[in-house]
Amino acid sequence: MNTIKHLEWRYATKKFGKQKVAAEDLNKILEAVNLSASSAGLQPYRVIVVENEQLREQLGEGSFNVQIAQSSHLLVFAAYEKVTEQQIDDYMARIARERGVPVEALADFKAALVGGILSRPEEDNFNWAARQAYIALGTALVAAAELKIDSTPMEGFDATKFDALLQLREQGLRSVVILALGYRDAENDHFAQLKKVRLDLAEFVTFVN
Repeated sequence: MNTIKHLEWRYATKKFGKQKVAAEDLNKILEAVNLSASSAGLQPYRVIVVENEQLREQLGEGSFNVQIAQSSHLLVFAAYEKVTEQQIDDYMARIARERGVPVEALADFKAALVGGILSRPEEDNFNWAARQAYIALGTALVAAAELKIDSTPMEGFDATKFDALLQLREQGLRSVVILALGYRDAENDHFAQLKKVRLDLAEFVTFVN
């Protein structure tokens, strides 16, 4: 299983080199993220790709995560502050269009989503949306590793700064986690040479028969 070898190869890169990720490879990672598992398929989050070097420097200023500025591309996973009936209606229309069914045939599905999601407090829905974004982050990590592209997932960033500089609140979004992409500077990142340390499966996994 090649995925295992790719995951053994990847690590949270501490220092990136100057090489840029090709647009074709970046798009493959983004396509994988778009296909990631999402509760009910609603995808209550968005991904912002920061290519601009000066903006990445601004975003990383004052942070101990130098990878923000060093990266080739920075992916910002941002969850919607609230889920609206309009978003659900748009999703129903998309399903109807893609599957060639009348939107009226989806009435029960829509009712289940409205009843199950919109009845909850907005902060609960934001936390739910953020967890969906984390699932997508995991997909991005695997996709990048398969392309031999290095990555660093990060929570240690100034979300308020990110939201302001990327104008996320104006879009109803809040940043929740970020992912730096690029290529390791193996000569200056001693972590690149270290063996990955994980639990033995026998300790990590419990089988319940």
